[in-house]
Amino acid sequence: MKSNRAKKIIGVCLIGIFAAAAVISGSLFWKEYQDAAMSEDTFSGLADMISEVQRPGGDESSESYDVSQLSKAEGSPELTEEEKKAMEAKLAREKYGALYEQNPDFVGWIFIDGTGINYPVMQSPSNPDYYLKHSFEKTWSDYGVPYLDEACVIGQSNNLVIYGHHMRNGSMFCDLDHYTDPDFCSEHPIICFDTLSSFGEYEVIAVFRYNTNWEDFRYDRCVAMDEDAFVSFIEQIHARELYSTGKSAEYGDELLTLSTCEYTYKNGRLVVVARKVMQ
Repeated sequence: MKSNRAKKIIGVCLIGIFAAAAVISGSLFWKEYQDAAMSEDTFSGLADMISEVQRPGGDESSESYDVSQLSKAEGSPELTEEEKKAMEAKLAREKYGALYEQNPDFVGWIFIDGTGINYPVMQSPSNPDYYLKHSFEKTWSDYGVPYLDEACVIGQSNNLVIYGHHMRNGSMFCDLDHYTDPDFCSEHPIICFDTLSSFGEYEVIAVFRYNTNWEDFRYDRCVAMDEDAFVSFIEQIHARELYSTGKSAEYGDELLTLSTCEYTYKNGRLVVVARKVMQ
């Protein structure tokens, strides 16, 4: 009799435990769902804040940008390089200024055709990983916002390193996985990264997986390289590349490096390196 009563008590306890676990699990799922929905809505709203600035060299619907075609007026002398840069910076600030006004940690916008990657890029040098777990509005978020390495200085560093989450719902930098396929890379070789002072298109030159557990090559620390360091960096990325793109870079080129989690290794990374296409 006592044995049966004990079994009933144990059964009730187990039911209670399972019920509590279900409630907690459901709560966590709902929280994740809300976070995902809020993140998607936020980024969509931010994209709507980008001004429709016509880029010289293309029509109003074109995203192409050819700074070499900038001129003061029809029939006037071609602008100097300094004047072109000043005009480009003016257009870039006009295009993205509203985002900067909302959050001065905003440094640029990244877009890759054929993927869901279409996000603002942040930087917070005094709190380097802040946007790993914070939204554009600076509220807590598991999705975070893609962010620039704290050591990078736009306009000075010859390698800009941007980090982004690899989310289970396919958002953030998850679509970088497409670049493990050489055919996708061949069809979508360009990564667009605009800043508040320039419009940038970068051509992918290497894609590799990175094991944080034993690698001594710190691609994320190669942001201001002299010629020897630059040559070494290019050699290192090509030694690890999943396939040959047929492209490379030389000292004097500007690089963009995108980094996200990758699960071939524990704490692994997938890295995509691209070279700026000079206009």
